[in-house]
Amino acid sequence: MRGKRIPTSPGEILREEFLVPAGITQKELADRLGCDVKVVNRIVNGRSAVTPEMALKLGAALRTSPELWLNAQRAVDLHRATARVRELPRPILRAG
Repeated sequence: MRGKRIPTSPGEILREEFLVPAGITQKELADRLGCDVKVVNRIVNGRSAVTPEMALKLGAALRTSPELWLNAQRAVDLHRATARVRELPRPILRAG
């Protein structure tokens, strides 16, 4: 995965595509989601991952699919894992 751009995090999507354009604060979103503002802040700043439960809440509150949030998180997670894993095991099964 070297040379490929870092995937856009769910937090960046949340901030740049939803919160800023709509003029919604993190506190307002947290209140709507029924969670502490620290939870939203950690997602926005990339310090916490979007869980399936949070993806459902974000999807409902922002009129998106939960898959949007989970797919963005998965892309970030795979990118980070690729940077950590030095060597993959040889295949066990034959192709075809």
